[in-house]
Amino acid sequence: MGPNGAGKTSLIAIAATLIHPTKGQARVLDELLGRVDVFELRHRIGLSSAALTDRIPPDECALDVVMTASWAVTGRWQEVYDLWDESRALGMLSLFGVSQNKDQKFGSMSEGERKRIQIARALMPDPELLILDEPAAGLDLGAREDLLTRLSGLALDPAAPTSLLVTHHVEEIPSGTTHALLLRDGGVVAAGPINEVLTSANISQAFGLTIDLSHENGRWFARAI
Repeated sequence: MGPNGAGKTSLIAIAATLIHPTKGQARVLDELLGRVDVFELRHRIGLSSAALTDRIPPDECALDVVMTASWAVTGRWQEVYDLWDESRALGMLSLFGVSQNKDQKFGSMSEGERKRIQIARALMPDPELLILDEPAAGLDLGAREDLLTRLSGLALDPAAPTSLLVTHHVEEIPSGTTHALLLRDGGVVAAGPINEVLTSANISQAFGLTIDLSHENGRWFARAI
């Protein structure tokens, strides 16, 4: 996490194998970028982001939005799906509480529903790495808390993939998160176990403002002082 311009978007793009670093090296799932077929590697990564939302056809139903992740496409065309694909897609929709929307067009859904369907889509191919780029951005309080409850359950599930979440707000960090990275101006302020990284001093340095940070019942809260 970090303020605007800290480098979060670039880092996520590298982790998702969408770009390569201009300097140094980057390893994703123990594969060195530049020496691996990124198209093969991307099948091991699930991504949910605002940029992906813009690529999903608004008239695509929720079930197809999720199911087409099996072919790494964003609109159903001539792919062939079987009962296993449909069953898994329905299971992912149910996991995030949107199975009742399976026949609804993506463009007619609320922001909260679209966010949850995107995450269900990201999980469809059973990835080793799940990347969530500001999953709670733009959500009202109720939708945010519902989503964070589901993400917390995912974080505590030993069978779930490793998750990488980007946010501007400590309040949007799901309980169960184990590590954190704080960025500012393209550099690292702190990295490591979350209880060591998320301190009032580190957050204040990252955001350039004196901030009091508190931790209660697995959730983080911040206020300027």
